[in-house]
Amino acid sequence: MGDSTLFKTKLKKGDHVRVIAGKEKGKEGKVLHILTDKNAVVIEKLNMLKRHTRPNQTNPKGGIIEREGRIAISNVMLVCGNCNKTTRVGSKLLSDGKKLRSCKECGEGLDKGA
Repeated sequence: MGDSTLFKTKLKKGDHVRVIAGKEKGKEGKVLHILTDKNAVVIEKLNMLKRHTRPNQTNPKGGIIEREGRIAISNVMLVCGNCNKTTRVGSKLLSDGKKLRSCKECGEGLDKGA
């Protein structure tokens, strides 16, 4: 029902985010993947899941493998690199016509290339 709507996310792979709700609340990490169809993100070293695998050709030993699980996009917030606060993402239009993501707290640009 509500899961069929796709959110347009302002997060990008490699962004530094803080979890604002759930069992990992307060922890920070880097975005590894954005799952737009599931409205979720995978964050480095957070929400670790254990997967029990039986031996196969790619993994002849089998055993328990730990990997990151997904976290709902609504439960994470971007951390500004300049002011080190969680912030909403705004956008600025540069003179050359390019759009730049900016911090709503301090107004500085969030993208590395700018």
